[in-house]
Amino acid sequence: MKKLFVGLFLFGASLSNAQPSDVGNWLIYFGDKKLSSRWNLHHEIQYRNFNLLGDTEQLLLRAGLGYNLTENNNNVLVGYAFIYSEPYVGDTEEKINFNEHRLYQQFITRQSFGRVSIQHRYRFEQRFFENNDFRMRLRYFLSTNIALNKPQMEDKTIYLSAYNEIFLNTEQTYFDRNRLYGGIGYRFNKNLRTEIGLMNQMVNTGSRNQLNIITFYNF
Repeated sequence: MKKLFVGLFLFGASLSNAQPSDVGNWLIYFGDKKLSSRWNLHHEIQYRNFNLLGDTEQLLLRAGLGYNLTENNNNVLVGYAFIYSEPYVGDTEEKINFNEHRLYQQFITRQSFGRVSIQHRYRFEQRFFENNDFRMRLRYFLSTNIALNKPQMEDKTIYLSAYNEIFLNTEQTYFDRNRLYGGIGYRFNKNLRTEIGLMNQMVNTGSRNQLNIITFYNF
């Protein structure tokens, strides 16, 4: 398993170095703290690079307080996110930077069918930019994990992971972006799992590929 992850990482690194304008890298951490049988605290850090490392595209910090409507399967959550961005100006080597503050509300529902687990996430965002710019956005996320070496997701499970997420603005150009991801993961135990995969992000002006390295930790 370690050799597989190292091989995939080196493959992604070679893509990033060979085509820095086409392939970037996202390092992602998702954490969930169980406060009680119903309440949970979500937090995450995402560090996004235009290349493998060192050419910052975006830093995202997100947190939220959630409540389980039913045990483990249906969760509503409200939260806040801070986003620092460093985009390039057109096709030049010049970069700008700006901050975004974001409020969001979401609903997650999960189902499991033997080896297959499915998650739906519906999210509504209120986005506050500098210069009093305000926007709102809707997001729908559909993901699946498929256990490979076990009859279901349990300790020491190798699994395939895939998702698609579409982003829609509430005004102006309604289509914002779409993210399509496929990868392989390993669940160490009920609290910790990790994934590596490739994600394609399509916007109105084109698309770009990202090597994603993701850690999930529940405690």
